[in-house]
Amino acid sequence: MPNVAPAAYSPLQKALHWVIAFLVIPMIPIGIYMVNRGATTNFDALTNTLYTWHKSIGFLVLWLVALRIVIRIRRGAPAPVATLTPVERFMSNFVHLALYAALIAVPLLGWAGASAYPARGILFGLSLPPILPVNSDLAGKIFGLHKFVAILMGLAIIAHVGAAMMHWLIKKDGVMKRMLG
Repeated sequence: MPNVAPAAYSPLQKALHWVIAFLVIPMIPIGIYMVNRGATTNFDALTNTLYTWHKSIGFLVLWLVALRIVIRIRRGAPAPVATLTPVERFMSNFVHLALYAALIAVPLLGWAGASAYPARGILFGLSLPPILPVNSDLAGKIFGLHKFVAILMGLAIIAHVGAAMMHWLIKKDGVMKRMLG
């Protein structure tokens, strides 16, 4: 870890933030839609396509988040903006930690559930390596947990975006400039 906090996020850190956001935010409503669609269509071709894309994007997100964590550990992050109150600092740290935890847990739970189901097929005819033995009862429990943690992640995303908007539009204290450039 660096001894001195960098003055700003690197271009790669910013790019990873926005690419991950662009990939993750639609995954929650699409995930809910595809599950409901699967229940009503008995997994027609479109439903299978949605699942394939969902698993593929989730696997990609897992690797992008891992890269983002490595870069953050090696490079660090800018010091908090001086105008943050103690409550804002605490909430910022809490929400960021919750987001990182969920961004790792949700794809891992999805992968574990797909392994136990088994439904490991992803794009280009590839398959995720199995990380659990086949067990349909376990798969159902894991997918329930996957959905629950994804919804918690959605709430954390809402809190994160809401705080960013407050700093940008109300406080105008430069917090948004750290990730926008």
